[in-house]
Amino acid sequence: MARAKTKAAWLAALAVLGTACGGGEGGGRAPEPYVWKLPAGFPTPRVPADNPMSEAKVRLGRRLFYDTRLSLNGTQSCGSCHEQARAFTDARVTAVGSTGQVHRRNAQGLANVAFSTSLTWANPMLTTLELQALTPLFGREPVELGFADRQDELLERLRSDADLAAGFAEAFPDDEAPVSVASLGRALASFQRSLVSGGAPVDRYRYGGQPDALSRSARRGMELFLSERLECDHCHSGFNFQDATAHEATPEPILPFHNTGLYNEDGQGAYPLADPGLIELTGRVEDMGRFRAPSLRNVAVTAPYMHDGSLATLSEVLDHYAAGGRARAGNAGQSSPLQSGFVRGFTLTAEEKQDVLAFLEALTDTEFLTDPRHADPALAPPVP
Repeated sequence: MARAKTKAAWLAALAVLGTACGGGEGGGRAPEPYVWKLPAGFPTPRVPADNPMSEAKVRLGRRLFYDTRLSLNGTQSCGSCHEQARAFTDARVTAVGSTGQVHRRNAQGLANVAFSTSLTWANPMLTTLELQALTPLFGREPVELGFADRQDELLERLRSDADLAAGFAEAFPDDEAPVSVASLGRALASFQRSLVSGGAPVDRYRYGGQPDALSRSARRGMELFLSERLECDHCHSGFNFQDATAHEATPEPILPFHNTGLYNEDGQGAYPLADPGLIELTGRVEDMGRFRAPSLRNVAVTAPYMHDGSLATLSEVLDHYAAGGRARAGNAGQSSPLQSGFVRGFTLTAEEKQDVLAFLEALTDTEFLTDPRHADPALAPPVP
């Protein structure tokens, strides 16, 4: 019954938000198109036909992303839980909303979110950034920014700022009412699509013609990461180190979710009732404990890990998978019958473990973490 109520609540919320986001842009004069400056080896992201990228939308979205007026009590912005220096995570075990409510899930990073086919830990119904951007604004459980049933109050708050209203008019010149829920979602989505990270040492090694960009240890770690012995790249694959990845040239996006054996409370694969994963929305037994695999880009700065933030360090994450799942380690060697077949366990020497950690560290794009184009415009130096 609880799962049915949860699913019904999500469907109702999606219906409301889908109506708010409906419609496309007019056919009049268009803002200046956005120029992708993609790293070597990167494809072009998919962009919805009704929300083409433009420089004006990205500028507006960036400003809104850091605006605390997007929370009812004026205490938080999107950037409060997605800090640039942490690859747009927040270092908390689980997120905390504007009212102080502690959430049940860890805040995910936004680097390369333009390529992600699913946008939360375990909700296959949220597949566009336009729709997802509105969930923290108007969602009820958990309370994030707190504007449930108060859309008009939020819009009036934005319209009352003449400079901000002018930014909406510039970004959406064909809209009769440029400041709207739909345009707010589109602007935030446009900025998030611009958060492309591809300048890590591993990129310079693979695509930049810099063989010395990776240490010998990191190169050995990469070989282990890609090996059938560890099986890491089955869920963390491709240029984005994530299986749930799509771009302009891919067919219909896939929406994979995985059970990593993090819990097995009853010997049959049960996860804690507080957050059982994908099953909460689908009701299917096989979806117990399934969550999406996040991208590993900048993973060294996004601790803690897993959907509930229960693993504090990358070393602990490796130990978890080496044991064949934490559930197995805590249940006398009994693995969960629902966990992925790729979570089988392995043995690493101390040196090999350090090599894998060195490789994961080499996925850190320090330029992305400090790029003024992604920073709070009220604090960052002007973008050249």
